[in-house]
Amino acid sequence: MHPSRADRLILVGMMGSGKTTVGRLLAARTGWRYLDNDELLSEATRRSAREIARFGEPELRAAESAALLRGLNAQPPVIVGSAAGAVLDTRNRAAIADAGTVVWLRARPPTLAARAIGATHRPWLEAEALAWFERADRERAPLYESIADLVVDVDEVNPTEAVAVILEWLGEARQVARVDGQELV
Repeated sequence: MHPSRADRLILVGMMGSGKTTVGRLLAARTGWRYLDNDELLSEATRRSAREIARFGEPELRAAESAALLRGLNAQPPVIVGSAAGAVLDTRNRAAIADAGTVVWLRARPPTLAARAIGATHRPWLEAEALAWFERADRERAPLYESIADLVVDVDEVNPTEAVAVILEWLGEARQVARVDGQELV
């Protein structure tokens, strides 16, 4: 964790990894605002991700990127939940990495598929959800990893436990950021 980025936490990961739930729990524990990419997108466009997706993936990705930048530019302290596909764009990855402390909520494709099936706000799920998640994971996992300051495996932990892991790590990272008794965060 870079000391100058300690007041902005960005949650990344696939749909179904728990970004919204963990983000809201973190906000409740820290008192920071939580900004969800889907909600920012809806506020800006007056349409849901599913509605925008009907116009094609490029339109959806552009709207998600614009929403992401709104979140990343929000006054700190803030927790931002990134759209799952935002990491596909090189500019988004750079913006996320530069904006704050990045936490990747990592889960295996079977876990993600089981969590996401039937969710009406998930615009890109195909009939074969597991196959989609396996393909997406192969493409996106290296991208998430490239920007993550912390990786939390969420297959076997509930959201409250994930929050505890993140808060413990943040506390330890802040302690390490002290130099000669000076607080750097």
